[in-house]
Amino acid sequence: MEKVKLNNGIEIPNVGIGTFMLTPKQAENSVINSLKDGYRLIDTANAYENEKAVGRGIKASGVNREDIFVSTKLWPSVYEDDTAVDRTLERLGLDYIDLLFIHQPTSNWKTGYRQLEKAYREGKIKSIGISNFENEIEELLEFAEIKPQVIQVEAHPYFTQDELRKVTDKYDIKLMSWYPLGHGDKSLIEEPIFAELGKKYNKSSAQIILKWHTQMGFLVIPGASNPEHIKQNIDIFDFKLTEEDMSKIAEINKNKRYYIRTDEQLTQFASWMPNLDNQE
Repeated sequence: MEKVKLNNGIEIPNVGIGTFMLTPKQAENSVINSLKDGYRLIDTANAYENEKAVGRGIKASGVNREDIFVSTKLWPSVYEDDTAVDRTLERLGLDYIDLLFIHQPTSNWKTGYRQLEKAYREGKIKSIGISNFENEIEELLEFAEIKPQVIQVEAHPYFTQDELRKVTDKYDIKLMSWYPLGHGDKSLIEEPIFAELGKKYNKSSAQIILKWHTQMGFLVIPGASNPEHIKQNIDIFDFKLTEEDMSKIAEINKNKRYYIRTDEQLTQFASWMPNLDNQE
């Protein structure tokens, strides 16, 4: 397992397990299996409605809490609830959160960000994150009293976030990739370059893509519930892509997103309340 140092000195594993779209039972089992296989980074969110299950998985794993890096996200409808951080801790069954994001740049994001800064100063969270802030990044950096450590956005070989990284790199804000293997559309993972490199290194196309993420300097959190996929996704530390390999992968960059968020969706996000309590 490799670690990356954040701009506040905290170290984070560069590969973790994502729990987006997992039911509570799936999330609990995925956490248990991933920790057994050597993962030490787990990502969840209020909106995934599985934080309690993630907490149960951590406890059941038997792995020491201080050896696990937990990231989660506040949803916009709780940005103005001054108990939101404490309630998130309670759901996870933790005394602190390693990385807490604000999840979406809705109109009330500044209130949410101040919540994170307060929790950071109080030691309830160890790092601050922002999720899906792209057009808003300059405004946020000007507003922030404490600069964020991580930004979580869509990133993969078809969409490498070149423009965003021109800003975040100045502040050593690490990029965490979601949709790291594409989403639904198999065209990315079926690109011939990945099969070619997979044959060269005796790895799957997915493993080659995940290795690409880490060599780009990205943190990556592929979601999985299948125990074999969980095991395969972390089996990427016994080889290294060459500069020539990376250059070949760069040639397939299409500047293509899988997900385009609308202003209407942002408005809906602010009013939707996830199920934060009944997550059995």
